Amino acid sequence: MINDLRITVLVENTARGINVLSEHGLAFWIEADGCHILFDTGQGGVLCHNAQCLGIPLHTAEMVAISHGHFDHTGGLSDALVGVNRTTAAGADLFLHPDALNKKYAKEKMPPHREIGIPRLDENDLRKRARKLVFSTEPTQLMKGVYLTGRVPRRNDYEDTGGPFYLDQECTEPDPLLDDQALYIETPVGTVVVLGCAHSGVVNTLDYITDLTGRDHIHAVMGGMHLGRATSQRLLATSEVIRRYGIKKIGTAHCTGAKATSYLWSQFPDECFECCVGATFRINQ
Repeated sequence: MINDLRITVLVENTARGINVLSEHGLAFWIEADGCHILFDTGQGGVLCHNAQCLGIPLHTAEMVAISHGHFDHTGGLSDALVGVNRTTAAGADLFLHPDALNKKYAKEKMPPHREIGIPRLDENDLRKRARKLVFSTEPTQLMKGVYLTGRVPRRNDYEDTGGPFYLDQECTEPDPLLDDQALYIETPVGTVVVLGCAHSGVVNTLDYITDLTGRDHIHAVMGGMHLGRATSQRLLATSEVIRRYGIKKIGTAHCTGAKATSYLWSQFPDECFECCVGATFRINQ
């Protein structure tokens, strides 16, 4: 269980603070009882800049964990892994689902369709840069109290991956995004859930994490929720689950979508908080 937790938003679509920059992407710097974890890396354009502005020692990351293999979460991997190796020979362990390395495409109205996978790096590059490359398909412990879900079961019929995603350049083979995973942290006040894009669905993800922890209380959830195309039924179901788990802190970010963000803020005005670059979340027992 983590008693001292601090999560700082390093990359997000919006920014608040002196000199920090935004980009379409997401990255969180997690300090858990003195251990440093980077969860996702954004597109790569602002990661190092924001870390410097916020006084975050990126080179001290002991673990880098990836939520899924899209460019806006993995584009900064090259800089992140170079950063940790620049001053520490040991480097950092890299955790990701093996399907994150698949070619990935988003369908455009007219070809050519857009490649959206991990830019510039393949498995060999990652093995050279990381201290250890760990493929996590099942629930995986990063350290005591901090875990990755691995593949999230899709149990309901109203959540989808959130977009026209494909595995081939012709966009004929849909990408089920089985590499989608979340990070969760056990604290004395409840579970803290950090999402990348929740392509498996927010409800599916939260339900699965409560199965894994055996705890029916989630203290906080933050990150991308990919609700931009969500139906009213899905938004209602999501809010009902938030109430069921008694979630006290909600940080809507990145791909959640303006409509869904407005809806959640209207439903939970006291629980929602800004999850922009420079924002911090803290639990200190």
